[in-house]
Amino acid sequence: MIRKYSTTLHGHRTSFSLEPAFHDELKAIAEERGVPVAALIREIDDARGVDGNLSSALRLHVLDWLKRQAGDAAA
Repeated sequence: MIRKYSTTLHGHRTSFSLEPAFHDELKAIAEERGVPVAALIREIDDARGVDGNLSSALRLHVLDWLKRQAGDAAA
């Protein structure tokens, strides 16, 4: 089930839709990096450019993070 979440990016409220599993992974990534979830989301948003939407960018970031973690574990 997809849920709506809200955050503030550069002084403006915005919302994004994610499955709770992706949101949980974002929280885990932020914790591991020692940054607030909002800061991680802002970083991902800044890097995504104008193509695509925030929800997709967040999912792709989680996927990339997990793939890199799996690669590190295999090495």
